[in-house]
Amino acid sequence: MQYYIDGFRPGDPDVKPAAPGLSQSSDIPKQVDVLIAGCGPAGLCLAAQLAGFPEISTMIVEPKSGPMEKGQADGVSIRSMEMFQAFGFADKIKREAYWVNQTVFWRPETGNPDHIHRIGVTQDVPDDQSEMPHTIVNQARIHQLFLDVMKNAPTRLEPHYSLQVRDLTVDPDTDDHPVAVTLERVAEGGKPGETVKVRANYVVGCDGARSTVRRAIGGRLEGDAAHQAWGVMDILANSDFPDLRRKCLIQSAREGNILIIPREGGYLFRMYVELDKLNPDERVSHRNLVAADIIAAANRIMRPYSIDVKEVVWWSVYEIGHRLSDKFDDVPAGETATRMPRVFTAGDACHTHSPKAGQGMNVSMGDTFNLGWKLAHVLQGLSDPSLLHSYSAERHLEAKRLVETDHTWARIMSAPPGESELDGSDMPRFQKQFIENLEFTGGLAVRYEPSLLTSDQAAQLLATGQIVGKRFHSAPVIRLADAKPMQLGHVADADGRWRLYAFAGRGDTGAQGGAMDAFCAFLETDSASPILHSHREGTDLDAQIDLRAVFQQGFLSLRFEDMPSLLRPEKGRYGLRDFEKVFCVDHKSGQDIYDMRGIDRDAGCMIVVRPDQYVAHILPLDATIALSEFFAQIFRPA
Repeated sequence: MQYYIDGFRPGDPDVKPAAPGLSQSSDIPKQVDVLIAGCGPAGLCLAAQLAGFPEISTMIVEPKSGPMEKGQADGVSIRSMEMFQAFGFADKIKREAYWVNQTVFWRPETGNPDHIHRIGVTQDVPDDQSEMPHTIVNQARIHQLFLDVMKNAPTRLEPHYSLQVRDLTVDPDTDDHPVAVTLERVAEGGKPGETVKVRANYVVGCDGARSTVRRAIGGRLEGDAAHQAWGVMDILANSDFPDLRRKCLIQSAREGNILIIPREGGYLFRMYVELDKLNPDERVSHRNLVAADIIAAANRIMRPYSIDVKEVVWWSVYEIGHRLSDKFDDVPAGETATRMPRVFTAGDACHTHSPKAGQGMNVSMGDTFNLGWKLAHVLQGLSDPSLLHSYSAERHLEAKRLVETDHTWARIMSAPPGESELDGSDMPRFQKQFIENLEFTGGLAVRYEPSLLTSDQAAQLLATGQIVGKRFHSAPVIRLADAKPMQLGHVADADGRWRLYAFAGRGDTGAQGGAMDAFCAFLETDSASPILHSHREGTDLDAQIDLRAVFQQGFLSLRFEDMPSLLRPEKGRYGLRDFEKVFCVDHKSGQDIYDMRGIDRDAGCMIVVRPDQYVAHILPLDATIALSEFFAQIFRPA
């Protein structure tokens, strides 16, 4: 973590200096750059990013009267944990949360089908899949950590509660705040039903499956329902079931299935319990199911074990549905060449599915982590507005994959023994499917297709373990200036910057005449340099593209003072030297990043990583023309 760049400040370094001229008024503004509807995971993830840009005015509204306190999602994938590292609160989650290390499978005994027994255990996060754990923590806690990031950011952004979007219209003939939004007060803070008008450059609907924003742009959720009722509850309870503190998938012979998820705190746990089949024209609300029905069903499924519930913290009954919006922005079909998007949807507003794969909150945050930096690029004048077309193109495809995969998983979970296409194998179908889906449930199956943001000309053989289009896979390194062991990926904050990781070839020490020196000289002085092309007056040279270098030697064999000047930049108002740009292999631990990520030892390479942590390009160190051409598609000249 770096701070004091513009002078010493006492206190918590997570509290950034307030933006000059910041207004503390809680009044509703007449116009904003970005209006976000909804304080769920998607909305808060987006707001937390945009709060870091003082030049961008952001407003987030929420119909509830205050922050969430309990219930709803709880699973945090390893991909989301990697993202939380960029926001600065992954360590808090790791300390507080339950870690899912194993998943245990139970099914009916062969000779006594009325009783269940343990039939398998699977490691939940495969070795070296990520440096992060799969965790379980209350969604409300995630919300609060995002709210803390917002409040501590230069803009001191806080939500406007008791306010929701009633309607919006887009004027395609103007670029000056073309979205007219009607907001309605729904509880405190004024007369319920009172409306107020706000104009915005962009609106993002993170307002759930019944999204007003989606309806306003003509979007429709399309899909089907499984006609199966499930109950979910967070409880404090005693039980003779031996695996209450391990994630469990339990299948009974005739009574349905249970998914047990231990929760944070050591005592609380969640149960997803299969209840009744629904008729094709029936909704789950017609059954009038209550918490006692969920508990009774759980005790039938878990025989010979039982659960004695002491406190129900939260519960709900739902019907599985798999639906995908036909559009993620307001641009009519066939008009992408002539019209730029102004309104977007994210999270449940554009895709819904079962909660048992633990993807709802995670994919929703992935939506807006994708969108946030693109909005910032456009609003800062760094990129053309056409960049925003990539949001719908990238996230619609990933949402489609999510819905299809979850559709299969939900039906396999609900089918009784002997009624699935995977039955008959040595391993039960739900255990086999779970193992096959570990990359998906970890949030690591996302792979963006070739586009202006993801090159189809990458030299993949130079870094076989960093797949173009997939997230940058971190690995241990040693920081040269102070010999600190750390993860290379942890240098990337959620600050909208691109990362350029330069891996030196064999024998290169950064000294004059080497490939690394030549590469840095190009970036620092050549008129074709993408760093110079994207640089804006009054900012540090690395304000848009952050270069980091990795060498193969141990830190005792390298000299910081011999490194190219671009790797020892002077920054901030005092021109203080940045000592944190250079790394080397962690020989002491034996975890060699070159071996772990398939980096070519002879030639080295450069890896271009997007602000949302996905690999965009891989090139030889001397492929400077190709690097310039790639970034020229993204950044406007200064």
